[in-house]
Amino acid sequence: MVKLVLVLGDQLSDTLSALSAADQARDVVVMSEVATEAGYVPHHPKKIAFIFAAMRKFAARLKAGGWRVAYTRLDDPDTAGSMPGELLRRAAEFSANEVIATEPGEWRLIDALGEVPLTVTLLEDDRFIASHREFEGWAEGRKSLRMEYFYREMRRKTGLLMDGNQPEGGQWNFDHDNRKPAPDSVTFEGPMRFEPDDVVRDVLALVEERFGDNFGDLHPFTLATDAEQAQAHLQHWLDGGAPSFGDFQDAMLHDHRFLFHAFVGAYINSGLLDPVAVCWAVEAAFRAGHVPLNAAEGFIRQVIGWREYVRGIYFLEGRDYTDRNILGHERKLPDVFWGGKTWMNCMSHAVAQTKEEGYAHHIQRLMVTGNFALLAGIDPAEVHEWYLAVYIDAFEWVEAPNVIGMSQFADGGIIASKPYVSSGNYIHKMSDYCGTCSYKVKEKTGPDACPFNLLYWDFLVRHRDRFSNNPRMGQMYRVWDKMDTQRQSTVLHDAQTFLTKLDSGDLV
Repeated sequence: MVKLVLVLGDQLSDTLSALSAADQARDVVVMSEVATEAGYVPHHPKKIAFIFAAMRKFAARLKAGGWRVAYTRLDDPDTAGSMPGELLRRAAEFSANEVIATEPGEWRLIDALGEVPLTVTLLEDDRFIASHREFEGWAEGRKSLRMEYFYREMRRKTGLLMDGNQPEGGQWNFDHDNRKPAPDSVTFEGPMRFEPDDVVRDVLALVEERFGDNFGDLHPFTLATDAEQAQAHLQHWLDGGAPSFGDFQDAMLHDHRFLFHAFVGAYINSGLLDPVAVCWAVEAAFRAGHVPLNAAEGFIRQVIGWREYVRGIYFLEGRDYTDRNILGHERKLPDVFWGGKTWMNCMSHAVAQTKEEGYAHHIQRLMVTGNFALLAGIDPAEVHEWYLAVYIDAFEWVEAPNVIGMSQFADGGIIASKPYVSSGNYIHKMSDYCGTCSYKVKEKTGPDACPFNLLYWDFLVRHRDRFSNNPRMGQMYRVWDKMDTQRQSTVLHDAQTFLTKLDSGDLV
């Protein structure tokens, strides 16, 4: 009996468990570009084009390897329009009643497949190091689920950057070496760029027609769309960007959007690159003396530590995780997140970069757009949907914990021990944004004051009952309490003036 083998757009891996479990001589691979997946949030056009192009190339790769592939394009007149509908259509076509699938990375899709009236077998996604059971075992009985301790287990399990039973260099984490302000010059040119081929051009035409009104620039499109290109891009970064990645991974510059970042998140999350193989390549560069230890460790921690950890949290916390709103924030997402004009140079730059590239690095997401959303009290569900929509590397299993937990503290501290909030001083230290901003980062009150300075104190006062006893935040409350009452009143008044303008759609 023929079985259908479902391959999703973020499962483009030769070693996918569903493919390994199938009979190549008998079974049929089902791949579909469907409207429900392309439109459940207003995805960035580059993201849709990247996934569709990579899917088409992967399907061709499977066919060349001897698989039967039933592929549906978005504009196919026979499309069912949804993944369950496509499975039912193909089941009728091939007289199949069983489906083999690797577990999707979103509860939404897992539940949708569970309602398909066929026998659907979901296999573990063994492209991750830690299984659900392993993460649950690690989490059981712990008072707090901090990534650092889970990361050490992943180091031991993989052997990456280990010296026998001890971490290379005598310590697990070199993060204190990875917080340098932006350098005076950047010689690395950023991601490797690829000229669209015929497959990509066909996809670009389709996406422009169907999703041209979505937030985000489709052109120029220079992303890798197959495993060979992604591997070439990785080597390009290892040769040029990796040596300086550690030192400057938190820095931000107007004219260097990517600095020394690897820009491999989308390629790993879609399956074009294997995460552990990427980490071994980074370790090899360290062993060869090409990449310093702080850079190698910082990168590997993001992949086998943070990436694995947030996936574990997403599935451990369950389907309602994206609904969490422990701080009770309800403000609507303002137009500035969709490219509306603002005098805030850091926000303007981060959003413009997001619009043009479908990318911003982790500090831009956490300490600029995320920091602003948290300080302003924006509804975390709206923030979550924005991040899910606008970044090409965003799939819910990785995006939701980063936003709901790390960025917006909406989960009440499952991931972060304190909210990641700061005044304008942090952005000033780590970037060149403030020098050309209409606001003055050194001004604490008044119409010229940096909004981050005002909103920082307003946030702390609003949530004093929750955070004043937090050992990592107590010092800031003591600073506030030492201010004279007139200054306190002025700060809070100016913050409310700003938020009122934000709510009314005025230019801020």
